[in-house]
Amino acid sequence: MSIWNRISEALSALAKGEPLTRVFDALRTPPERSVAFAIAVIALGAKMAKADGLVTRDEVTAFREVFQIAQDDEAGAARVFNLARQDVVGFEDYAQRIKTMFGTETDTLFDLMEGLFHIAVADGVYHPNEDVFLERVAQIFEIPDAQFQVLRSRFVPDAKPDPYAVLGVDPNAPIDEIRKHYRALVRDMHPDRMIARGVPQEAIKLAEKRLSDINHAWEEISGKG
Repeated sequence: MSIWNRISEALSALAKGEPLTRVFDALRTPPERSVAFAIAVIALGAKMAKADGLVTRDEVTAFREVFQIAQDDEAGAARVFNLARQDVVGFEDYAQRIKTMFGTETDTLFDLMEGLFHIAVADGVYHPNEDVFLERVAQIFEIPDAQFQVLRSRFVPDAKPDPYAVLGVDPNAPIDEIRKHYRALVRDMHPDRMIARGVPQEAIKLAEKRLSDINHAWEEISGKG
């Protein structure tokens, strides 16, 4: 069964008039966690679309920056988007429910933030309201501001990322130590590890940009070393 069929099942379990946030209360354990991850990215993406005022943009195109969506599954993704967009519950409540669902699993929340950044820049524009939105979501997820700024610099073309910050290493650390940390980061991008922490198979492409940025940062640093 595809994740989109599982999402449809989760949505069908909602009583008439129940907010989408009720889904997050029910999907707290594997394998439902991957369904919750997909719904969380799409739902917060819908709220973000309202934040930048571009509610008519092609959400399916934006979501394809994160998920592999077959043509037959587009209606399912669009249904989640529309439910979240029409829901009177604010994005902060959504983010708080998602934080509660994933608890202290900061790696999964970071994966989710990356998905939101992919969606934010999918239309070629990074709106100031999107920046405010994402910064507030990161605060609710308890992602340190330094990590948020590094993430922002990797996606938004107004600042060159600091390669040491991208790798999360001290610029004064020995090159061998930095190399060891770099290799650990690459191992962490393995699809099996991402799936284990709740990222659905359909969203493993999230790792592609992160791996590219990590490799580029290492190339910059090792060229100096």
